[in-house]
Amino acid sequence: MTDPPQVRFLVFDVESVADGQLVSKIRFPGENLSPQDAIRKYRDELIEQKGTDFIPYSFQIPISVVAAKVTAAYELLDIVALDDPAFRPHKITEDFWRGWEAYHRPTLVTFNGRSFDIPLLELAAFRFGINVGSWLATSGPNYQQPRYRYNTNAHFDLYEILTNFGSTRLTGGLNLSASMLGKPGKMDTQGYMVQDMYDEGRLAEINDYCRCDVLDTYFVFLRVAVVMGHLELSREQELVTAAKQWLEERADTSDAYRLYLERWGDWQNPWESPPEVDESSDLPAAEDAEPEM
Repeated sequence: MTDPPQVRFLVFDVESVADGQLVSKIRFPGENLSPQDAIRKYRDELIEQKGTDFIPYSFQIPISVVAAKVTAAYELLDIVALDDPAFRPHKITEDFWRGWEAYHRPTLVTFNGRSFDIPLLELAAFRFGINVGSWLATSGPNYQQPRYRYNTNAHFDLYEILTNFGSTRLTGGLNLSASMLGKPGKMDTQGYMVQDMYDEGRLAEINDYCRCDVLDTYFVFLRVAVVMGHLELSREQELVTAAKQWLEERADTSDAYRLYLERWGDWQNPWESPPEVDESSDLPAAEDAEPEM
C-alpha cells in the first residue's frame, strides 16, 4: 500500500467577530453597555470616523477557519472547517495550530493573511493560553524563522507576492484576483456582513462563505505558481479541472460547493485563440513579431 500524499500547503481563511465584552470594557468603561450594544456603538463610531464599521482584529475572535490541504504538486486533497459543527473560538484556534504541527508545519497560504488572519490567530493563542512556540520560534537566523516576512516557505501570502511585499496596492484584492481567472469571487456574502450573520445565528452560512474564499485563494495560488515558474500553465489548467471535479463530487453535501459551481467560470485562455491578423497589413504575424518592451 502506498502512503497517502503529504500535505505541503495549507490554504486557509479566517472569519471573526468582535468580543462584545472586551469592547465594552476597553472602549466604553463605566457605561455598563451590553456586549451587543458596545459592538453597535463602536461600529457607529468607526463609520463616523473612518467610513467603515470593521472593528480592529485585536477585539475579535475567530469563529470560522477553513483550510484546504494541498500537496507539493499543488493537488487539492481536502477542505475542512475546524471544530465543525461547534465552531468554538478556543477549539478552532487550538485545532489550527496543532494541525499545522501535525502535518509537519506545511506552508501556510493566505491572501493578505499577514495583515489579518495570522495576527488574529496569534492573538487568539495568547487569549486562550495555547502554546504556539513552533510558530513564534526566534532561534536561528532571522530568515529561517517562521514569522520572518520574506520567509515564503513558512507563510506564502499571495497579496504580498502580488504587491511586491507592500510596495503597491492591489485594489480589489481577492475578489479581483479570482474574477480575473473566471472564478466567482465575492458572491452573496461580504466580510462586513459576518458580524450581523453571527448575531443572527447564521454560523453555517459564515462557514460557507469562508469555504468559498478558500477556493478562490486556492485558484489564485495556482496562478501565482505559474507566474513564479513553479507550474506550467497547462498543468495549472489540469489542476483547476481536477478541483472542479472534486467539488462536483461533493456538491450534494455542501451549499458552498453547489453555489460555487453555479457561479463557476472558466479562464479565457488567449493563447488558444490568438487574434486574427489582417493579411493586408505589413505587420508580422503575432508569433513572428518582436516583443514590445
